[in-house]
Amino acid sequence: MANNVIKFGTSGWRARIGEDFNTSNIRRVAHATALHIKENKTYGFNGEEYIAYCANKKAKIPPTPLVIIGYDTRFFSENAAKIVAEVFAFHGISTHISTSDCPTPALAWMVMKNNAVGGVMITASHNPPNYNGYKWTPFWGGPALPEITADIEIKALSISSAQIERRIPFDEARSSNLIKVVDFHKTYFDQLSSIVDTRIIEKAGLNIAVDSVNGACRTYLRPFLENIGVKVTGLREERDVYFSGHSPDTDEGNLSSLIKTVKNGKMHMGLACDGDADRFGIVDSDGSWISPNIMLGLIYHHLINNRKVAGDAARSVMTSHFIDAIAKLHGMEVRETPVGFKYIGNLLRTGKYLIGGEESAGLSVMNHVPEKDGLIACLLAAEMIAFEKKPIKKILAEVQKKTGVYYNIRLNFKLDESLDINAIIDKLNTNPPLNIGGAPVWKIDNTDGFKFILKDGSWAGLRPSGTEPVMRIYAESKNEGKLKDIVEAAKKIAVGNF
Repeated sequence: MANNVIKFGTSGWRARIGEDFNTSNIRRVAHATALHIKENKTYGFNGEEYIAYCANKKAKIPPTPLVIIGYDTRFFSENAAKIVAEVFAFHGISTHISTSDCPTPALAWMVMKNNAVGGVMITASHNPPNYNGYKWTPFWGGPALPEITADIEIKALSISSAQIERRIPFDEARSSNLIKVVDFHKTYFDQLSSIVDTRIIEKAGLNIAVDSVNGACRTYLRPFLENIGVKVTGLREERDVYFSGHSPDTDEGNLSSLIKTVKNGKMHMGLACDGDADRFGIVDSDGSWISPNIMLGLIYHHLINNRKVAGDAARSVMTSHFIDAIAKLHGMEVRETPVGFKYIGNLLRTGKYLIGGEESAGLSVMNHVPEKDGLIACLLAAEMIAFEKKPIKKILAEVQKKTGVYYNIRLNFKLDESLDINAIIDKLNTNPPLNIGGAPVWKIDNTDGFKFILKDGSWAGLRPSGTEPVMRIYAESKNEGKLKDIVEAAKKIAVGNF
C-alpha cells in the first residue's frame, strides 16, 4: 500500500471500505493526527492558536490533550472509531468516544463544549455505501483548514509499518481512563435549544415526518422534536449499512418515501438529514422538495424578519445568488468563499456572520458550531413555519415578489472514465468558452472551479469531483428556459466539447 494514500478532500479523507479504508490506514492517519496534536506549534495542544482560543473563551485547558470521537452508521464505523482511540491512547491522548452513532455537528459541539484540542468523526457523509472516511475537526468545532490537513498528510508519510501497529487495546485504555464512553445527546440538545425557539414550535401544533435515511440523526432529530411536543413520524431509523440501496443524501430522489408520507398524511412538512446529519432536506406540505439554495435564503430571511436578528451572510461560490437578494433586501452583505464549508466555518468563527451556507445543503448560524448542521437547518425551517403559519411555498412566493425568482440546478454529471479530466481543465484554463447557452460570457470566476457569469446575472459553474469520475455542474438564471440552455451548454463543456 502506497504511503501517500492519506489525502484529505473538501471534507476529510474518504476511501472505499476494505481497499484504502482499512485498519492499517486508519491507524496511519490516527498516528499522524496524534503527532499533529503533539508537535504542531500553531494548531496542536501547545499551539499558539489553541492556547489563544481557550484564553479568549476564558476556558481552562485540559491537563492532557483531549480528543472527541464520533462515528456514523456505516459499515465498520464503530470499529474504526475504537481503532483511532487505541492509537491516541498510545500517544497519551485522552478520548471521549460516543456511546452510539452520532451526527457530525454533535461531535463538533462536544469539541467546543469540552475545550478539546479536536475531534475525529468516522464518516463518508453522503458518499455511496461502499465508502467510509476520517474527518478531523480542530478545537474551534469546524472543518479543518488546508494547512492542518496538509500537516497530517505529511506526517502520515513518516509513519513506518512498525509504528502503525503501536496502540493500547481499547478495554485496557478504558480501564485506565484514557478512553471514556460518553453520551452526546443531552449536551447537543441543550445547544440546539439555545438556538431554536422551541416554545413557538411547540405552540404551532406541527405534524412533521422525519427521514433519517438510515443515518446518524436517527436518535437525534425525531427525539428532539418529540421532546418539545411535536407530533413526529419517523422514517428509515434502523441501521442499514447499504442505506436502502442509495447514497445517504437528501436530494429529491432519495426522499421519495418522505415526500409520499408528507403528502398522504397531510403533514406540515418533512425533514431529513444525510448520513452523518451535516446536510439537510426539506419537503413542503404538498410534497414538494425544496432546494437547499432556496432554503438557505428563506432561513436567512426568517432570522432577520421574524427573529429580529441581523448580520451578514457567507456562501460558497457555486451557491445561488438568491441569498444575495435577501441580503440586499435587508441592507446586509454577502461574503463569497471557495467551495468547502471550512471556508464558511472560518468566517462564522468571527461572530460577524448571521448565517453561512452552500448549495449542497450545508448551513450553520451565529453562536453555533462553525460546521454544517443538518439538524439546526431542519429545526429553523420548522421554526419558520411556526412563525409564519403557512406552507414554505407560500412564504417563498411572498419573498420572491420582492427579490424576483431564481431558478437553479446542481447535478453530478457522470463522465466516461476514458476522458482525461486534467486535459479538459487545462483547456478551460487556456481557451475557455466565451459563449454559454447562446449568450456571451461577461465574466469568468476561477475562485474554485469555473464559473461563467453572463451579463444578466445568469451563470454556469463546473467543478470536477476529487473522488469520482464526475463533473459537478451548477447553473442559475431568472429565466427558466434560459436555465435549460445553460445546463445543456455546461454538459458539453464538461466533456471538452467547446
